[in-house]
Amino acid sequence: MKTQELLKLLKKNECELLRNGSRHDIWYSHKTGKQFTVPRHKAEIPVGTLNNILKDAGLK
Repeated sequence: MKTQELLKLLKKNECELLRNGSRHDIWYSHKTGKQFTVPRHKAEIPVGTLNNILKDAGLK
């Protein structure tokens, strides 16, 4: 999954951007109460990283 697709999914599912870093963004999930980082790379997000992000966001 590309970063832009993931960002759309996060916004749709009650996650909010807390702040921008130099290479990663910090997001917060209201479902789980967790903060997590999302890389801002143009390539595909690795499967393990994607699964961890989705788990922290409460989507998996």
